[in-house]
Amino acid sequence: MVSIDGSVFIQIINFIVLIWVLNMVLYRPIRNILLQRREKVAGLEGNIETASGQMKEKDEAFSRGIKEARSRGLREKESLIKEGEAEEKEIVGRINEKAQAELAQVKQKIAKEAEEVKDSLMGEVDAFASDIGQKILGRAV
Repeated sequence: MVSIDGSVFIQIINFIVLIWVLNMVLYRPIRNILLQRREKVAGLEGNIETASGQMKEKDEAFSRGIKEARSRGLREKESLIKEGEAEEKEIVGRINEKAQAELAQVKQKIAKEAEEVKDSLMGEVDAFASDIGQKILGRAV
């Protein structure tokens, strides 16, 4: 049979002191370390969320910048094409004017030369007619 004497109370006090010592020496530092770790992880998660939000904002800003740059580039390209077409029309117009002027000069020169040839031939027509008449008739006319 088990008899309850004063040693049971000593054992209970010993157990309580042991729990208190273990709590002070072992459990409380471990709980503090776990609490610090939890706070650190929570802080890191907050930093991750903040960085993720900033990354999304920067990505959106970058995408907007790219779209704006593309549209601005297309506008500049179209304006350069229009300027080039206008310059091309101007150059072609000048070339056409120059070609028309040269063509008019050539036509005028040809007409002048033709008139000179006609005048010289008209002067020699009488001589040719009399030579032909002599050859056909066989005598001087």
